[in-house]
Amino acid sequence: MIPQIQPWIDDSEWLEVKRVIESTYLTENKVTAKFEEGIKELTGAKHAIAVCNGTAALYCALKALDIGHGDEVIVPNLTFVASANAVIMAGAKPIFCPVKADTLCIDVDAAAGLVTDKTKAIMPVHLYGQSADMDAVLTFANRFELKIIEDAAQAIGVEFNNRHVGYYGDAGAFSFYGNKTMTCGEGGIILTNSDRIAQTCRRLKNHGRSHRGTFVHEHIGFNFAMTEMQAAVGIAQLRKLPAIIERKRQIYHAYITGLADVPQLQPVFIDPRCKPVHWFTSFYAENRAELADYLADQGIQTRLFFCPLHLQPCYQGWADPQMNYPVSTSVYEQGISLPSAYGLTDDEQEFIIAQIRQFYQLKTSAKPLAVGCVSEA
Repeated sequence: MIPQIQPWIDDSEWLEVKRVIESTYLTENKVTAKFEEGIKELTGAKHAIAVCNGTAALYCALKALDIGHGDEVIVPNLTFVASANAVIMAGAKPIFCPVKADTLCIDVDAAAGLVTDKTKAIMPVHLYGQSADMDAVLTFANRFELKIIEDAAQAIGVEFNNRHVGYYGDAGAFSFYGNKTMTCGEGGIILTNSDRIAQTCRRLKNHGRSHRGTFVHEHIGFNFAMTEMQAAVGIAQLRKLPAIIERKRQIYHAYITGLADVPQLQPVFIDPRCKPVHWFTSFYAENRAELADYLADQGIQTRLFFCPLHLQPCYQGWADPQMNYPVSTSVYEQGISLPSAYGLTDDEQEFIIAQIRQFYQLKTSAKPLAVGCVSEA
């Protein structure tokens, strides 16, 4: 099976982890601090606070902004459930917002109709390695006096207008889960330029205290610490990140070129202001379900798009029944992500492209896709 995604792990991660194990200091300490410094250098953010996972990073950012019971946070309808779950975990209510037909990121024009006196923040999601329109998000947030928490779980290395995403707003959260562009196995990080938010997040992740080694707790907090072993893997991955990003760019362009004349496929639009990281290479595909089954039979693993929040069984009763989400629903039915791992070989990719072309050649009819021409608002 050619995997859809797979981390690049070799001796470099093992050597970093081995040093940690030999030191016998496994809980968060100097290696984690070194990892945080590496993320700050990569992104340009003033503060980087490592935590155990991306959901915890979102939660800490929300609570650091005093978001809780009775508050509402606008969240794009097309995202992984962690975005909305973190809002619920903070005690607030996620309000599902339509997404744009081109980038599939949050549609702030539609969001304007969702603002109430309970709305406290907006959470743009940088989907599949492409930035949301942060110019529009900033204008929207200023207009309605809202906080901005960027869900950048999928966006390490991504830039918008030549600036790394994740701290355009008040704070941003990244994930280093095993399938991300770079991984710690599990892990997350909070970016912010605010001293106050950074201090609050550090207390929240450390049982409510500002420093370890004391049993006086000034605030209510939790244990969201990263381990030294996770950080060690992250340090090795940071060294590899430029090569990973470049390889994913090559894979993306090979797919775009190799499938350019297949009318049943349409690549997802990329905002020219965005410097993406092609976490996945994704297309809208006619006969998507049949294509996925056919490729699986050929030993090729693919991935579907996220199920829209309003269709999730766990959110029935949360979504506004008066709202329609045609773009989210359409792309969920038509979207497919092709194998995009760093380790994908040229021969494997040529085989994938040939099999996709073969599948559609067996089809007797083709109809043009309308995705990207539908307004979700």
